[in-house]
Amino acid sequence: MIIIHAVFHVNPERRETFLVETGPLVAASQAEEGNLSYELYEHSEQKNVFIMVETWRDSEAVKFHNATSHFTAFAGKAGEFLSAPLDVKVYSAEQANV
Repeated sequence: MIIIHAVFHVNPERRETFLVETGPLVAASQAEEGNLSYELYEHSEQKNVFIMVETWRDSEAVKFHNATSHFTAFAGKAGEFLSAPLDVKVYSAEQANV
């Protein structure tokens, strides 16, 4: 399982546009076969700081996702929304059988 955390520091003037643009990205990503979860959260104490928390079946699912039109379209304009560099962390985890 692959877990990705992408932290967005969004320019307050671009907040609404950012939220509009992330809606279709989240919905389309959640519909991908290898996606286990794909959610956007706003920091509880820092306005305009968001984290995209993604969970994927495996690295092949991430590779497929990174080539989709909804991801590449958003990635191509993500810089327009940011007030700081995008911070992405990728983790590999094994699922426990409980």
